[in-house]
Amino acid sequence: MELGKGIIPALLTPFTETEEVDYEALRAHTRSMVESGVQGIFCLGTNGEFYALTESEKLKITETVVDEVNGKIPVYAGSGEISTRTVIHLTNEFQKLGVSAVSVITPYFIHPSQHELYEHYGRIARETQLPVILYNIPMRTHVNLEPETVADLARDFPGIIGMKDSSGDIERIKRIIDITPESFKVLSGDDGLILDTLLLGGTGAISGTANVIPDILVNLYGAFLEGDIKKARMLQDRIAPLRADGKLGTSPGVVKLQANLAGCPVGKCRMPIRMDDPETVETIRKNLERYYGIPTGK
Repeated sequence: MELGKGIIPALLTPFTETEEVDYEALRAHTRSMVESGVQGIFCLGTNGEFYALTESEKLKITETVVDEVNGKIPVYAGSGEISTRTVIHLTNEFQKLGVSAVSVITPYFIHPSQHELYEHYGRIARETQLPVILYNIPMRTHVNLEPETVADLARDFPGIIGMKDSSGDIERIKRIIDITPESFKVLSGDDGLILDTLLLGGTGAISGTANVIPDILVNLYGAFLEGDIKKARMLQDRIAPLRADGKLGTSPGVVKLQANLAGCPVGKCRMPIRMDDPETVETIRKNLERYYGIPTGK
């Protein structure tokens, strides 16, 4: 299966009540995603709470996901860190585990310049062998990887094969698609813009809501491929209520709560994220039943 295409769930990392990684639940969740017909699996992203995991946990999570997927679809792992050296180290370790490609978030906290970002990603591409997908999420990192920098990286480093853009700016996404090579894969990181990104020439989405409603997203992508844009637009609109609940808590706490209520036991987030307000839980439960017909056990 070609890299950087289709619906790729941004996999949640299940935890036990004592906040240890629940590897059996991770296997079960990974298996359910594969069986839903998605085109890839992405672990250790924002929804996977990469920032709250140790290196040893990251390696074991990745090993577990690769083993469970068993070559059926590509596995992407997030190797992004603040330090270039750390990214290179993690990427090389992921290669040993059989990962198909890595996603590398922009360095956060330090606010690097565009020149520094170019050098950062360039060195990663030179010193590693796995395909690299750039990851831009400025509302979290306060760093914006500009379209022109993306185009320079895509031109100069064949190993940089695509980008996940979570800026929420469709004009920016259009600009990236317009000025990068045709082979460069542009993936939506905003689930409200999946169809619009595809219509502009993008290739898919790395999706948080796919943890809860993978069937809707897979069918959206399928309808687009078949040229049934009316159906695809209807399915795109169906995602909106799930996304709207995101404002009710700290990410990825809402998605985890949605998944748990929908019958996929992924546990809670590591502290300090908490989704235990009874009113919030009840609102999300009712919305899952109202908009998606998902039985929540109550």
